[in-house]
Amino acid sequence: MACHQRSASLPSIPHSTESKVEVELQGLQTHISMPSATIDTMCGGLSRLGDIYSSIEEIMSLPSNQIGLSLPLQRKTVEEELDRSLVLVDLCNAMQESLAELKMSIQDLRLALKRGDGVAVQLKIESFVRLAKKAQKPFKKITSGKATAEGCGAVRLLAEARDMAVSLLESAPRLLLKQIGVANGSRWSLVSQKFQKKRVVCEAAQLQALERSVADLENGVESLFRRLIQSRVSLLNILSS
Repeated sequence: MACHQRSASLPSIPHSTESKVEVELQGLQTHISMPSATIDTMCGGLSRLGDIYSSIEEIMSLPSNQIGLSLPLQRKTVEEELDRSLVLVDLCNAMQESLAELKMSIQDLRLALKRGDGVAVQLKIESFVRLAKKAQKPFKKITSGKATAEGCGAVRLLAEARDMAVSLLESAPRLLLKQIGVANGSRWSLVSQKFQKKRVVCEAAQLQALERSVADLENGVESLFRRLIQSRVSLLNILSS
């Protein structure tokens, strides 16, 4: 899948290479768009997206693409994608910070639940909700729309993968709110407003599962962050070669 601007003497990359990544991206989009999608779905999606980035990187490393990407007509497209990828890097950083805060909030909630302090439980849940909604704010500044990169197929695939990454990250806070039982503007429903000690064991188990979910998301976002940095380094090396 060589860039359009290439030497005629260079071998063409099989179309199936690009098609395979396209199919993987489409399959991932379908998977995470299902109404039944959960935090586990998003964690699995982050892992699959990491594999997709690896495939794109292999494509970029092919000699025909390395030459094509460095040509003047493609250079501008590459530089634009580098700029856009910085936004995604910043989103990953922000999400990592938010997830760390959310995990700490869950730990505080578990302690309040263990003490049997119904008032503290309500306050901690409200704190969790505020943090989750705060995590959604950076995405409101992101311009909506599909990837439009043209020319080199490798850059176009990077743009599509970037859009997919934004979708995954944006879904995480919403699904965390859903998992704790907060939806449609309700204040909280994981723990009943009338605190019931007989529910402590059940609720504690739910909170423990929620904490694991946040930890899994942290790992997934960190892995994506590393993959994005590697992708940027590869593009920068191509431009400087």
